[in-house]
Amino acid sequence: MGNRRRVVERRNNRPAVIGGLIAVVVVGAGFGIYAVYGGGAADAASTKSSDSKPVKTGPLSATEVQTTARTFLASWQQGKVTQAAAVTDDAKACVALLTGYTKDAHITGVTLTEGTRTGAKVPFSVKATVSYKGVSKPLAYDSSFTVVRRTSDGKPVVDWHASVAHPDLQDGDTLVTGESGTPPVKALDRDGGEITTAKYPSLGTVLDGLREKFGKKAGGKAGVELRVVRGTASEKAKLSDKTLLELSKGTPGTVKTTLSPTLQAAAEKQVTTQKNASVVVMRPSTGEIYAVANSSHGFNVAFQGSLAPGSTMKIVTSTMLFEKGLVTPDASHPCPKTYKLAGWTFHNDDGSEIKQGTFKMAFGASCNNAFINFAPKLSNSDLTTEAQQVYGLGMNNWAIGVPTFDGSVPVQSGAQMGASLIGQGGVRMNPLNMASVASTVETGTFHQPYLVSPSVDDRTVAKASRTMSAKTQSELKEVMQYTAAYGTAAKAMAGLGPDYGAKTGSAEVDGQKKPNGWFTAYKGDLAAAGVVQAGGHGGDTAGPIVAALLKLGSSL
Repeated sequence: MGNRRRVVERRNNRPAVIGGLIAVVVVGAGFGIYAVYGGGAADAASTKSSDSKPVKTGPLSATEVQTTARTFLASWQQGKVTQAAAVTDDAKACVALLTGYTKDAHITGVTLTEGTRTGAKVPFSVKATVSYKGVSKPLAYDSSFTVVRRTSDGKPVVDWHASVAHPDLQDGDTLVTGESGTPPVKALDRDGGEITTAKYPSLGTVLDGLREKFGKKAGGKAGVELRVVRGTASEKAKLSDKTLLELSKGTPGTVKTTLSPTLQAAAEKQVTTQKNASVVVMRPSTGEIYAVANSSHGFNVAFQGSLAPGSTMKIVTSTMLFEKGLVTPDASHPCPKTYKLAGWTFHNDDGSEIKQGTFKMAFGASCNNAFINFAPKLSNSDLTTEAQQVYGLGMNNWAIGVPTFDGSVPVQSGAQMGASLIGQGGVRMNPLNMASVASTVETGTFHQPYLVSPSVDDRTVAKASRTMSAKTQSELKEVMQYTAAYGTAAKAMAGLGPDYGAKTGSAEVDGQKKPNGWFTAYKGDLAAAGVVQAGGHGGDTAGPIVAALLKLGSSL
């Protein structure tokens, strides 16, 4: 059923029952009103006004809000779906959802208790039972709706949205009770310790992905749950199906990951130092992922983000330039303040320039035009080919054990091709991709990152079609080591040398006051990459996060 997060909600509200009839408790204007509804009493409240009467306008009165609310709640509670829908502004959607509420979600014995109104907003509590194949559990939650005046006839109606039926629903979503799509899993770190979101808050989406991929293969048995099944609108907003109530837990299977408990705990702590930070740590020689963390836990930017990587992409660009023999690290190569290409004028950060210097100096200073001015010597597809053939990027074939975005380096022309050389234009990456880039430089060979060993399910991992030459690897290490020692990465990487290399990046994003800050680096057989969205320069934002984890990892 897609990735899910389990949320079980309980409330202690008690519904009122009078003489065996259902009562809706209405509290408003400082006093309690108890309305007992018998057969058909609620129906009269939905009678349409005569066409001869003028359309009423203006604010709703307390009586109009109260009457509409009581009619809606009483009709729903009694199972009179059509009557409940008649006092909403979207009867069709209301009927569909409330019908499914009983038939698909198997929710019965609904009692609704109205709370204290605030103007036209009416809070209420729900208490019911969810039953499926002999298993039952109580369900309790709070919701609310707003009464509005319908434009067409002035009648007060409930402003209907799916969230009225349950606050976790978006319009177009449905409620379903049944066997969960996949069995639960018990995920273990590389040392055999159990991975939980209580220990590692960032790993909620990772655990969901592990369940989806390995739930059945790991030998688990599915449980029974009430869940939100997302509609098209929610899927586009990247919302996953969500478990609201577990009727039976099922039996979890066990899957072991490559995560290091020490580095994962440290990564969780490091990303809290910056807003919207994400980081990945991996082992270059094998591809094992040691840690993944995001300061925001709703979407796994570290694995699935699609962001312009800025100047960290200059590692891939430099690989291409070195392989083509267009430049060497110590070759004289100026970086002009501006450079015109296909009608665009490109600038360096802060209007800087290098009039006399080497390519290594331009790389270390991350001077843009020292890379863009190679564009006339390149074919439109050169960077795409380099990224795919040497770094395994943009092929959409990584199989790490959970969902990932594997980078994108589209073929572009003109100014957009020039922009792609510095990680802008249409180039898109995430910290996993850029940690892999640093790893490939360190070893000279692409090793696809993975979170679960391929031997667990005999899956095929991605391969690069060719390996960079020893000469190219040496040149890349030279410019990355220079950057770590003397360039824009020096402050963050201080004390980590000499077996190290790094690259910073800043990616401009439309609508953001500050760029996204990137940083990727290696230290021995350890590599990491991070991004801080809208944080500013990578050396100041993502750099300290990455460097701290490399320092810790190298001491283990």
